[in-house]
Amino acid sequence: QLQLVESGGGLVQPGGSRRLSCTASGFTLDHYAIGWFRQAPGKEREGVSCISSSGGSTVFADSVKGRFTSSRDNAVNTIYLQMNSLKPEDTAVYYCAATPVGHYCSNYDYEYAYWGQGAQVTVSP
Repeated sequence: QLQLVESGGGLVQPGGSRRLSCTASGFTLDHYAIGWFRQAPGKEREGVSCISSSGGSTVFADSVKGRFTSSRDNAVNTIYLQMNSLKPEDTAVYYCAATPVGHYCSNYDYEYAYWGQGAQVTVSP
């Protein structure tokens, strides 16, 4: 069974940092591009960031540029989203998603075949 599992969500104060992890089971992520998406209450899901199979990282959301970065550790089959200088407007459920088109980072959620269950990140004093 192919599965992605996010971890690392929780409550963080404004200005703080958090690292989300996305671990695959049932398949290896080496040749996959991994996207990070988020959905805040009452809003549509938006693309946040993506990392290609070669390790190239792209940030889609202007609101997180300079604050969020993606990385990958293929040895442990895990992708990370490092989030710094968090703001209350970053509060959302964060999802990782995988596409076998590894060289291509897409901002469109329909291009991703596998999804994690989501991790809640709440930024609040």
